[in-house]
Amino acid sequence: MVAIYANPEAEKLAYLGLHALQHRGQESAGIVTSDGMTLHVHKAMGLVADIFGEEVLAKLHGTLAIGHTRYSTAGDSALLNAQPIMVQSNKGMMALAHNGNLVNALEIRHRLEAQGSIFQTNSDTEVIVHLIALSREQTLPEAMADALRRVEGAFSLVMISPDRIFAARDPRGFRPLAMGRIPAQPGQKQDTIVFASETSAFDLIGATYEHSVVFGRPVQDSREELGRQLAREAPAEGDIVVPVPDSGVTAALGYSAESGIPFRFGLIRNHYVGRTFIEPRQNVRDFGVRLKLNPVRSLLRGKRVVLIDDSIVRGTTSRKIVRMIRSAGAKEVHMRISCPPTVSPCFYGVDTPSKKELIAANKSVEEIREFIGADSLAYLSLEGMKKACGDGEKTTYCTACYTGVYPTNWVDVEEIQPATASKP
Repeated sequence: MVAIYANPEAEKLAYLGLHALQHRGQESAGIVTSDGMTLHVHKAMGLVADIFGEEVLAKLHGTLAIGHTRYSTAGDSALLNAQPIMVQSNKGMMALAHNGNLVNALEIRHRLEAQGSIFQTNSDTEVIVHLIALSREQTLPEAMADALRRVEGAFSLVMISPDRIFAARDPRGFRPLAMGRIPAQPGQKQDTIVFASETSAFDLIGATYEHSVVFGRPVQDSREELGRQLAREAPAEGDIVVPVPDSGVTAALGYSAESGIPFRFGLIRNHYVGRTFIEPRQNVRDFGVRLKLNPVRSLLRGKRVVLIDDSIVRGTTSRKIVRMIRSAGAKEVHMRISCPPTVSPCFYGVDTPSKKELIAANKSVEEIREFIGADSLAYLSLEGMKKACGDGEKTTYCTACYTGVYPTNWVDVEEIQPATASKP
């Protein structure tokens, strides 16, 4: 998610920002721009670079822009739910892009439909648009504030009207939202202000990171410290530390530095796996994982491998990876996870499965070890994770997926549909 305010090439900066954020979603992408008078939109299924060619961007020319790249947490996977969502309402023309999940979206939607509202998508984002349009507040900023007071959950969002950009996030700061600035060039009256869901979008467009409403420390530092803390809590007798790419890389660097065991890329990720890949008719064991990861036999053969990842969700992928490392000749596989066991689903915008599908909700650590086929298995403790991430008086994190205790205390876990369920 990205927003650009006051730039003569806002559409191009939005495109570049989305390109840098492509890892956040590969399902669909969209950009809405304003030329000061009206809004222009283009969105499609697929990857950012394929959707926005020069001709498309020329039609989107404007000085304000918002953009979004999506993977589905709620709502079906379809162009209908691609963002930003643009509407003409009694508050004027507006478009909205949103990250996260609203835990009371379904309840609000049913109430609004009973009152006659007609929804075109089944995305949480459209609920916010309806609340803005129905607000009794007269101005758009006041109507937006009114709408956001009525929703519960995890969100950061950007909104565009013909003459303004709005940016907001939920009161608890579940979802990151960063602000940056591009100094005015010769001939420009003012600096360009940019918002993005990650600061990685700023590097490509030359924006300076100004402030963030999240926790004030680089994520990279925390991830490495998670690995160091894991090495202190759960040492392993190994010859090499191998990350599961890309999720385990930074923690593995920390584990290696703290333990003194050499870090090696024993698994290489294939970045060119397309959706149209044809599976062989002959049964190839663990085909999906082997397609994405290549074991480096020369590094793994005869070694005691300390395998690092950030989570085990269902356990099926970890099981295949452990099996693959063994088949490449590893003598032992000791798995270490840089977070506590995931025992509860997240309803705040992370696409985790329901409780019955989470292996740690249903099996002990020893049972999980047996299932994945590792010689040993250990997770980072909850206290160790909090310590590594600087949790304290000024900074407190949501730990619901590790504890089952949700910060929105009225959430009934069993009644809320998991993100993977299709909504009526």
